[in-house]
Amino acid sequence: MTADPRLTPVRPDLAARRLLGEVGAERFADPTPMVVTTPLAPLSLVPDPDAALDTELIHGERFDVYETADGLAWGQSALDGYVGYVPADCLGEPGPEPTHRVTALVAQTYPVPDMKSRPLGRLTLGARVAVEDEGERFVRIAGGGHLARQHVAPIDEVAPDWVAVAERFLGTPYLWGGRSPLGCDCSALVQLPRQMAGLGAPRDSDMQEAGMGETIGGNVALRRGDLVFWKRHVGIMLDVERLLHANAHHMATTIEPLEAAIARIEASGGGPATRRARLDSGGCHA
Repeated sequence: MTADPRLTPVRPDLAARRLLGEVGAERFADPTPMVVTTPLAPLSLVPDPDAALDTELIHGERFDVYETADGLAWGQSALDGYVGYVPADCLGEPGPEPTHRVTALVAQTYPVPDMKSRPLGRLTLGARVAVEDEGERFVRIAGGGHLARQHVAPIDEVAPDWVAVAERFLGTPYLWGGRSPLGCDCSALVQLPRQMAGLGAPRDSDMQEAGMGETIGGNVALRRGDLVFWKRHVGIMLDVERLLHANAHHMATTIEPLEAAIARIEASGGGPATRRARLDSGGCHA
């Protein structure tokens, strides 16, 4: 079995018990379900606190832990299957089941239901919370804190237009591995808005290129929601001409004419566009 280390919880010394007989490892273990208790939790593929950021987990997301050592928990995201090392102090035991998600780009958490009180912190789009009480203007969440009522929605309520969610990221700083409105990369700009709309998307652009939508030829006019891929890059069409993408050239999420982006990326050594994809309602296919 050839395993993608980003999606398969296997190391030479340890693997998930469900992979017994499929992969080789010195020992196998069952996961311990944990949840992210900080606003965001960095995940890296290697056990080094100074390693590059490969992705982020968002508050309230589940992370299945197979081992904790030297302050790092090794496991797998229950949401998109990404495997890696997360600081153990970003995780906690599961509490009440989440009932709501944050729908604001950034939501302040207050100690009392008063917007003039000093905020305890902030949660970002997609954060999962358990609402214990709903007031006229604020909701109280498990673990302490209050959020503005208009900044959350029931967890089963989905955005009607995932591209409109992505458009809200315009101007967001570019961050390799970032997965929030505080900083995101190109593939997170596809994944997170689609998750908010109840749709699927793998985490990285090469996974998205390999597994999302149907390929369309260059003679087919592009339309809103189509994806355009390059090697290690992806953008979202807003209409027949304009591309929305988080990119390192502008170090931000920007809108560019597609033809200008194609010319610029190729001139800078990024190569030509490699695929155009049209998504169905589910967005992913085997």
